[in-house]
Amino acid sequence: MSAHYALTGHVPVPLPPIEALRLFTPRGEEEWVKGWRPRFPVPAADDARPGTVFETDSHGERTIWVVVDRQEGHRISYARVIPGSRAGTVTVTAVDDGHGGTTVEVTYVLTALSPQGARELRGFAEGYGDFLRSWQESIAARIASRPPNAATPT
Repeated sequence: MSAHYALTGHVPVPLPPIEALRLFTPRGEEEWVKGWRPRFPVPAADDARPGTVFETDSHGERTIWVVVDRQEGHRISYARVIPGSRAGTVTVTAVDDGHGGTTVEVTYVLTALSPQGARELRGFAEGYGDFLRSWQESIAARIASRPPNAATPT
């Protein structure tokens, strides 16, 4: 029961690309993802530097992440492994939308590592559109809660 999916979708973010992409770094996601708390086995002053390793526990699953590529202000890619379940990559690309905001393209390429992982991956694929819409809503709520003219923290 093997499963492999390549899923791509878009999230509009009403910020310039460099600020929008920062929201998709390990520490940046803490601002808008409920329960997201990356743990770094080695101190990481630059949490988006290629080679950075971190772990998360969300949705009841321990996930191991590695930053594999970064193009400052444009793209960041991660390898991610949920031991015994699924593994693959996540690439986030920020493109200026021409109106002061950003279209963020999010691509997950994932492979199941077990029959249970195949079932979970199939469910993830079926709900991918809703998953990204929830990101859009969470990011919009976070941005709306900022004081006027507040800069994105670094």
